[in-house]
Amino acid sequence: MISELERIRPTGLTIQRPPRTVSDRLAKIGTATISSELNRLGVRDCHIQGPMSLVRGRVAAGPALTLQFMPKREDLFSGGEYDNPDLQLHRHVMYPAEAGDMVVVDARADMRSGIFGEMMLTYLAGRGGTGVVVDGCIRDASAVAGLDLGVWVRGVTPNYHAQTSIIPFAVNVPIACGNAFVVPGDIVVADDDGAVVVPARLAEAVIEAGGEHAEWEEFSRQRLSEGGDMRLYYPLADEARAEYEAWRAGRSKA
Repeated sequence: MISELERIRPTGLTIQRPPRTVSDRLAKIGTATISSELNRLGVRDCHIQGPMSLVRGRVAAGPALTLQFMPKREDLFSGGEYDNPDLQLHRHVMYPAEAGDMVVVDARADMRSGIFGEMMLTYLAGRGGTGVVVDGCIRDASAVAGLDLGVWVRGVTPNYHAQTSIIPFAVNVPIACGNAFVVPGDIVVADDDGAVVVPARLAEAVIEAGGEHAEWEEFSRQRLSEGGDMRLYYPLADEARAEYEAWRAGRSKA
């Protein structure tokens, strides 16, 4: 009864993508610093709780294409894995993917359904997508780990996307992914600490503050590794500001 499900689905939003340089600069700042700076800007908790990197060391950032799952109702969705494939919305979130995009999925923290597998994630990688964040599972984990794609998930399973108790319901609508509010076009940044959501309108402010934060932390890290006083260097105390500025000036001349 997929046609009935089509009737009640909400309409998706148009994605407004920022310049690619915005995502690249956020990726360099890292999720820990982004989380701190967003807190200072009034967004207390931007963390997508649960999904972790399938392959350690990956970093990805890009505008969010969103996919929402709902509890399964057999009168609304009774199709098999390959029945009416073009009506299965987990495919439709992939179709508009562009280079640098992140696909973000509210899979209800379900641990029994594999939202994507090797074939669909190969497609996303081929389109130039930078990553996928799933509050749930994928399948074909070994093959997916070898793709040029960042993958953040709660776990893995051999089951396909609608095999058990959830079904894809809406594409490119606001979602709750890992208890984080994600609007299509928000910039999602992910690394080994997890994934965070940066509201598009706050991205430049985060970059400005986060860049300065990352720079003084680099200075402080160097001093701490040399046995420096943590009370002086972390966080950077006013007494160490002149030393930091001199270090910064010297580095800019190098």
